[in-house]
Amino acid sequence: MGLLLSALAVWVFAQIADEVLEQETQTFDQSILLAIRQMHTPIGDRIMLGITFLGEPVFLLLICLGIGIRLLYYHRRSQATTLGIAAVGAIGLNYLIKVLFGRARPQLWNRIVDVGQYSFPCGHAMISLVIYGFIGYLIAKQYPRWRAWIFTLTIILIIAIGFSRLYLGVHWPTDVIAGYAAGIVWLMTCILSLETWRIYRTSGRHSQSD
Repeated sequence: MGLLLSALAVWVFAQIADEVLEQETQTFDQSILLAIRQMHTPIGDRIMLGITFLGEPVFLLLICLGIGIRLLYYHRRSQATTLGIAAVGAIGLNYLIKVLFGRARPQLWNRIVDVGQYSFPCGHAMISLVIYGFIGYLIAKQYPRWRAWIFTLTIILIIAIGFSRLYLGVHWPTDVIAGYAAGIVWLMTCILSLETWRIYRTSGRHSQSD
């Protein structure tokens, strides 16, 4: 399932990237952002600023640091290492793709937040999906009875962060979708790598005992 999901995400990203390079998404992107603009309220602005903060790379790195230290304390070194690789890799990969595409951010209204760098793909969407997704995966592994709730809440949080970037007018919708697609590929890569290492380590222990 992970490989199939990754393959689908690669296809989605490739399709969107091709359309963005040919500048064929502007009508679609602008119409959605202008529709979301009609939803703005002072209370909504504050809520969305709070939600978007949960996707800030620095905040996410601090979360990873805290969880990583806890994992190391309980001798779960492979999980801590993979979490670090997932976080740093997601941030680095997002920055690289942004530079390669160099897409300008929306300028449809006066924004209430300051942003830099380029627009495609959405870093908040991509990085939050990878980090919160991986953390959700670790928690679900530890508490399998609550797996459905854990995954549901994780997905809601990730979607809310992506929507907050549209609400604040700092990303095009296709930026967010592409960010999710790229994030899924990297998240699945990290999870599959961790599971492969776990199986390899378990088989090694069994062969030594034999």
